[in-house]
Amino acid sequence: MYLRKFEQKDAVYMLEWMHDKEVTKDLAADFEKKQLKDAEEFIISNRQELKNLHLAIVSDTDEYMGTVSLKNIDKYAQNAEFAIIVRKRAMGKGYARYAMMEILRIAFEELELNCVYWCVSKKNKRALKFYEKHGFHEALDIADRIKKRYEEITDLKWYSVLSGDDYQNKMLERKMIAGCKIISIKTIPTVDAGELSYFEAIQDIPFNIKRVYYISKVPEGVRRGYHAHKKLKQLLFCPYGKIQLILDDGNRKEEIILSDPSIGILIEQPIWREMLWLEKDSVLCVTASDFYDESDYIRDYQEFLKFRYCIKK
Repeated sequence: MYLRKFEQKDAVYMLEWMHDKEVTKDLAADFEKKQLKDAEEFIISNRQELKNLHLAIVSDTDEYMGTVSLKNIDKYAQNAEFAIIVRKRAMGKGYARYAMMEILRIAFEELELNCVYWCVSKKNKRALKFYEKHGFHEALDIADRIKKRYEEITDLKWYSVLSGDDYQNKMLERKMIAGCKIISIKTIPTVDAGELSYFEAIQDIPFNIKRVYYISKVPEGVRRGYHAHKKLKQLLFCPYGKIQLILDDGNRKEEIILSDPSIGILIEQPIWREMLWLEKDSVLCVTASDFYDESDYIRDYQEFLKFRYCIKK
C-alpha cells in the first residue's frame, strides 16, 4: 500500500464509499447525493489546491482504497487539519493506520508543521476506537477560529498531534527496555497551545515521590550517568529535546530515544544507565522514590555486575 496523487480512474471507487451508508453515517457532509461527475471534478480541482493536500490511499495493485488529507494548511500558524476515509473493503486491513502515519510524516517532515488536529463525532464509535487504540489524546482549548468550521455540529471529540510526539507509538509498543517499563504519561493536548502532561504518585507510578530533579543546559554529544542504584525507584522522561537512554541490567544493554514528553521509563531495579544528549539543551527529568543517599549509588560497572549477581542468588 502507498499514497499517490489522484487519477481519474479513482472516481468510481470514490463514489462507492460516498454511497455506502455504513461508511458515511457518522460524517458531517452529505455524500448520498453525490454523482460520478462530482468525484471526477474533485479529482481535477485537487490539482490546483494550495491550502489542502488530498492523496489517494491505494493497494499494491494501485486500486484506490480511500482518501487521506491535510486540510486548511496554515504555514503561518504551522498547523493543518487531518481527515481520512476508506472504503468498506479496506477497513481492518491496515490502510487507515498506514495512511495516517504517512500523512503525519509528510506534515512534520516535509511541510514542517508543528501541529495536526482533527475532530470526530462522538457517535462514530469505530473512529473513536481506532484513535484510542493507537494512543491519540483528546485535545482541549480548541481555537474558536477552528471550531467555527463545525459550529452547527455538536458532540465532537477533538484530537491533536505535535511535532516530536511519538505518534507511531513505537516506544509504547516495545513495552519494556532492559527489564524497565515504558509507560505513557497522561497528556492533554491543545491546538496552538502545546500539551499538558501529568502523573500522580501511587496512582500513575508505583511509588511515593520524595525527590524530583532535572538535568539541563547540556551540550550536544555529552554523555552522563554511568551509575546504578541499589534500591531507588525512578521515573525518567524528557520534556524538551532529544536524549538517548542506554540501560543495562547486567545481561543485556538496550537503547531508547526520549523525545516525547508523554513517554516515561520506569526503573524499579538496579539498572546501569548512560544518557547521551542528542540535542543541545535537552532536559532530562527524574522523579525518585527516596531522598538523596550516596550509599545507594553504584558508580563502578564491575561492582554493579557483582551486585546484580548477588541479588539473583
